[in-house]
Amino acid sequence: MRNPVFDIENWREIGTTLAQNKTRTFMTAFGIFWGTAILALLIGGSEGLKHFMYRNFEGFATNAAIIFPGRTTKSYAGFNKGTEVKLNTQDAANIRRAIPDIEYSSAVVFSRGTALYGRNKSSAQLTGVEKDYDKIFEPIVYEGRFINEADDVNFRKVCVVGKKVADELFGTGSGIGKELQINDIYYKVIGVIGQTSEVNVGAKMDESIFIPYNTMRRGYNLGNHIDIFLMTYQSGCRPADYERLLRHLVASNHPIAPDDNGAFNYFNISEKFEMLDNIFYGITLLALFVGIGTLMSGIIGVGNIMWIIVRERTHEIGIRRAIGAKPRDIIIQILSESMVLTTIAGITGIVFATLILGTVQMATDGPRGPLHFQLEFSQATGILLTFLILGTAAGIIPAVKAMKIKPIEALNDK
Repeated sequence: MRNPVFDIENWREIGTTLAQNKTRTFMTAFGIFWGTAILALLIGGSEGLKHFMYRNFEGFATNAAIIFPGRTTKSYAGFNKGTEVKLNTQDAANIRRAIPDIEYSSAVVFSRGTALYGRNKSSAQLTGVEKDYDKIFEPIVYEGRFINEADDVNFRKVCVVGKKVADELFGTGSGIGKELQINDIYYKVIGVIGQTSEVNVGAKMDESIFIPYNTMRRGYNLGNHIDIFLMTYQSGCRPADYERLLRHLVASNHPIAPDDNGAFNYFNISEKFEMLDNIFYGITLLALFVGIGTLMSGIIGVGNIMWIIVRERTHEIGIRRAIGAKPRDIIIQILSESMVLTTIAGITGIVFATLILGTVQMATDGPRGPLHFQLEFSQATGILLTFLILGTAAGIIPAVKAMKIKPIEALNDK
């Protein structure tokens, strides 16, 4: 007796059987094809959309928080409601001393200025920052380096210019080591940077000039003023857990009522990332729900066509049983047909989805690279195996029914 798994004649019979039921086979195969394609497109598309959203925050630390001043919402200590709150270096010192879980931090001040180099000039935002600024808001360094601790402590007259400003001042040449006149003070260029994120701190990095915080305070008589204070926390720490303490620390240094939460703002970046994670978790569940629904419709089609095939081949199965075919051979025969139909249609659906995702990825390619509209090999394999297992399972009941057909009953079937 020939082995139905390895015998080439058996696989020819499978093809012949499926071809004889052209309409039913096509509709079932199309259902499986569409199910795998939809599921693959939803998974790959959600990954691309997720990458698109996260790219807006690219370069910005995910556990960062920003403190920036506002106005009091309550009268307190003789000061009227609406009094402007201004952060200072004492606030920064209090926060750093009271919260050892802060990993990186930087005081930041802003101003406007005009940079001159020869006959070229560029209007830019001047940003005074401390040494850890680039660890909180990571730039693209095109040339040179960013401001370090020695620059700030020693009041060095150095600057880092944004790419757009550098192009306006130096054209296609390098700006490293050149002297710029910014609001009547000369600074040596030590770096050229750009921005990866869509998030702005004051202005885009490409349109800014960065100066050591202490140098800017002294050069432009800013005193101990701070416009905003940036910080990140140690791994495992949640920025939201420190908001109450931070409000107390700032309020203790200013005429702010202890319960006045509007006097200054605490912007928690991690909350935005958590919100995005929750949104895409929901999108993933929706994609799985829709994909599984489509999948089940295709699997039900496989089961139906197997029932029809068994019914139409009752006479043939009876003859095979009469000449010695074992029940195991009949089961393998029916399951093989189910597996072939599921595998071919499933692979076709995955290939189709991959081509669509690849086309979308090429269409979204830009200066910052393409979006990741991709289906990973493990995901494609998982989808195919899921369809194959369920498609095979759908053929089990018809296969068992075929196995139980008695030769004499099958031969008398009309």
